[in-house]
Amino acid sequence: MQKLIYITANTKPEELSASKTVARQLVNAIKDKFPKIKIEELDLYKEHIPQLKYCYFESRSTIIDSKARAKLSTEEQSEVNQIIKLCDQFKSADIYVLAAPMWSLSFPAPVKEYIDCIVQSGKTIDFTDNKPHGLLDDKDRVFIYVQSSGANIPWIIRPVLNKGLNYIEDIIKFIGVKQFEELLVDGTGTTETERQEAIKQATKKIESLVDSI
Repeated sequence: MQKLIYITANTKPEELSASKTVARQLVNAIKDKFPKIKIEELDLYKEHIPQLKYCYFESRSTIIDSKARAKLSTEEQSEVNQIIKLCDQFKSADIYVLAAPMWSLSFPAPVKEYIDCIVQSGKTIDFTDNKPHGLLDDKDRVFIYVQSSGANIPWIIRPVLNKGLNYIEDIIKFIGVKQFEELLVDGTGTTETERQEAIKQATKKIESLVDSI
């Protein structure tokens, strides 16, 4: 059975969040296409996302083994177990939808903390001749990044201003996910009318996007 993980990074209620509103419609459209798909939701502001500590690792991006883990405090063991849980959940999926706003030309901090948890040696990456490579190319996977932003960013300067999107695409492809798609909710502006128009325009792209999966 296929699995979709729907990840959100916004404290706003869904009805007030442009990215989450559009992403929900996208997830529903994917579910319509694949009725048997299993959907798991992960709110990065509600789920505990550990901050990585030196003592959690035996080497670069490699979580310590169970024997070393037993020497940690109860709290630290819990943190390591949560990192492993998040990474295993990510690895088990076929489709990913991440909904986040553009903040400071990037994304909310929990997104980076989450990525740090899922980039783990032996699970999503490995090292050959001291060079890292992704492991998630073992099957077809699709990652869709739904991003809202207040302004309409011209495509010609998007690589300069849209650093969050660039980073997400780079890291997701690096760990081996073959298909990366973007669904931008640009121009949410400062009024409800502008926000609704941005949502409407982004929603029009959902059908063709789902067809590509």
